Amino acid sequence: MILSHRLASRVLFRSSPLSPGRTGTVVEVTRARAGWRYVRFAVRQVAPGKPWVSETGAEECCLVLLAGCCRVAYMGRAATLGPRRSVFADYPHAIYLPPHTSFRVEADAPTELADGRAPSRKRFEARLIRPEACGFEIRGGGNATRQIVDIMPPGFPADRLLVCEVFTPAGNWSSYPPHKHDTDRPPAEVKLEEIYYYRFEHHDAYGFQRLYDGRTDRTLTVGHGDVVLVRSGYHPFVTAYGYNAYYLNVLAGTRRSMAASDDPRYAAFRAWPPLDARVPLVAPPGSRT
Repeated sequence: MILSHRLASRVLFRSSPLSPGRTGTVVEVTRARAGWRYVRFAVRQVAPGKPWVSETGAEECCLVLLAGCCRVAYMGRAATLGPRRSVFADYPHAIYLPPHTSFRVEADAPTELADGRAPSRKRFEARLIRPEACGFEIRGGGNATRQIVDIMPPGFPADRLLVCEVFTPAGNWSSYPPHKHDTDRPPAEVKLEEIYYYRFEHHDAYGFQRLYDGRTDRTLTVGHGDVVLVRSGYHPFVTAYGYNAYYLNVLAGTRRSMAASDDPRYAAFRAWPPLDARVPLVAPPGSRT
């Protein structure tokens, strides 16, 4: 796909919060708006007594509960997501829905859902993803220690979608060493579109995401509710001192793989120092950490 200069240059989208008691869309990046082939992303707010009704069309879909509690009715079945107090308090609940599925979401409490989609010609089974089914990994070391929670890893039975949450302690680096996945040369690297959806423990908190390749180099200030599109190149992130950061990654491409290439100038940093003792920020279910 050949992008117009306007589409190719836009990588940052900001949320527009809704008033309490409303059901609607807080932020949405369609493929047409992004100017790419695979990833579609939105955050939906669902108020009690005001259901959200939708259908997946020609896309597969993953709904990730960010906060609240809701029931999802689909294909003659129903599933409960939650409760989740916030992304910093509890592990995720999610549901995978295949193409051509109508669904209805009814909230038991004010609820926020991330909605990640990608086109698919395959039909896998709908699947409820409970907190205990999500992954747990501590990655990095020192002030590049972070926590990874896989929701839809490469081994998940789906067509294109890959989904995970990342928790970064205050002042730490993440997505480090800088890596990229813009070239299809498996098994070392695969080409993926990716979004970063940010949340912080305080709405005044912020971080910086650098996006660079051989042609461009820019650094974005990101805040609560921001969405960053990773079109190509390396994309490390650092959160400012004082507040922990969260981001949701939704990725899709032609292969179910997370293979990426490090920037060779910084790859040696994988000889990590000891882990940051603040991690995990969110304990996995059943853990006494």
